Amino acid sequence: MILIASNPVGEDAMGGRALTICTDVPAAELRRLARREEDRAAAACMQAIAGALEGLSRAEAARLAGMERQAPRDAVVRYNAEGLAGLHDRPRPGRPARLDGAQKAALKQVVLDGPDVEATGLSAWTLAELCREIEQRWSVSYHPSRMGKLMHQLDLSWQKARPSHPKADAAAREAFAKGGCRPLSTRRERSTATSA
Repeated sequence: MILIASNPVGEDAMGGRALTICTDVPAAELRRLARREEDRAAAACMQAIAGALEGLSRAEAARLAGMERQAPRDAVVRYNAEGLAGLHDRPRPGRPARLDGAQKAALKQVVLDGPDVEATGLSAWTLAELCREIEQRWSVSYHPSRMGKLMHQLDLSWQKARPSHPKADAAAREAFAKGGCRPLSTRRERSTATSA
């Protein structure tokens, strides 16, 4: 066990008592784990604890890890209690999802299939119409802006069909798509043609 304190007396400048740090994982190993850690906050905590294990003061360990002075103390308390797992953020409670996984999958399929033109009179889904459809199917209400976020979570994006003129030449459109359009003539070619 190693003490973490700002001064050698055993108390920091705020009058707090020095903490002992569990030495199960050496400082070099903590630094190696911090370099490979995807969670930046947990990596900073590991760096601060490693600095304290190497003999740095709490303030210096916090500064080198890019943390506030109190954060290493909190990290040491969690590290001593839970080990490395205690340095990661805990799941935060929040509002449960309005639609469960099966309902979201069904909604995605409804959007991909498109509306039934004869039954709904719609040729394409709008966010407001999807809100009404969900209200009818599952008795869950959504605001259109929240529906847009839900569509994004389902990996669906807004796509609008390009208008097509009724008298458009399909063969010319296909040739243009393949890059077969005729190049524009340049001025030089026109001027030589008129002068000859």
